[in-house]
Amino acid sequence: MKMEHERIPPKTPNMNAHIESFHRIFEDDCLSRWQFESYTEAYKAVTEFMVIYNERRMHSSLQDLSPMEFYEKQRTDLKIKEVRV
Repeated sequence: MKMEHERIPPKTPNMNAHIESFHRIFEDDCLSRWQFESYTEAYKAVTEFMVIYNERRMHSSLQDLSPMEFYEKQRTDLKIKEVRV
């Protein structure tokens, strides 16, 4: 599978709303909470945040389930909530 990198025009974050939303959550819930004194501290905080974000945090686009819960239930007849962008 070939992947193509596509850039969006400057100052148009609405064209990539999902990643912009992630960046806001990442900034608010991880980076702005701490003053890191070393790369190691920052790496540890970011790694812990990513585990929480990807495994435990509820996502509205996944019917307010965590990704792990959604993955476990995806084998049943679970309907995905429509997301309009």
